[in-house]
Amino acid sequence: MSDSPFHPLPQALLDALGRYDTPTVCNALEIVAPARRLTGFTVRPLICPFPDLPPIVGYARTATIRASVVPTSAPADLKAQRMAYYEYVGSGEAPRVVVIQDLDGANAGFGAFWGEVNSAIHKALGALGVVTDGAIRDIPQWADGFQALAGSVKPSHAHVHLDGFGGDVTVAGMTVRSGDLVHADRHGAVVIPHEAAARVPDAAELCGRREAPILAAARDPAFTLDKLRAVLTRPDDIH
Repeated sequence: MSDSPFHPLPQALLDALGRYDTPTVCNALEIVAPARRLTGFTVRPLICPFPDLPPIVGYARTATIRASVVPTSAPADLKAQRMAYYEYVGSGEAPRVVVIQDLDGANAGFGAFWGEVNSAIHKALGALGVVTDGAIRDIPQWADGFQALAGSVKPSHAHVHLDGFGGDVTVAGMTVRSGDLVHADRHGAVVIPHEAAARVPDAAELCGRREAPILAAARDPAFTLDKLRAVLTRPDDIH
């Protein structure tokens, strides 16, 4: 278990990244890290029960779970593992985003690891939210302000238990390493490469400037195809 080998980023930069939604961050990454255009973000739908929460930006704490099989470890060992996991989540650079892969394959989401209790615990540990292809439950009792992107909503925890933590995980097509910088909102999640993060805000602003004349033409009550053609044929090098 080891975090990505990068120094912490300035909080001011994390705050700046949090002012953009995740699609805008993906657009910006197409400019500053074009080789990642086909990787590094969720590509399968996830449920967001709290769509009005703002974007979250934090360093990944990773884990894997199972729920459709009975755990083979002794109860005392499972409790010790759970405590070690909580210590891991509560350590390292802040802020943090928990990313959990469900290993039950076609039965992913068979039982919910996340609900009233775990959302409260993880919020208390300093996490901002969770991205998982597993299940969540207890939506009305969920910790206030703790964001969630999940594969499903289910009523039971079945035999849910930790399989491991701190390793690489893949959730909804997005591969994440412990310590990666994750940006997430109602649309999904994306890993922002540490070395590209400082360039993302400027690139996001550039995307906005490029879109502005197109949107203005489309929203103009006097819209015509000629006006749209005029803005679409402009060069893309808007500064």
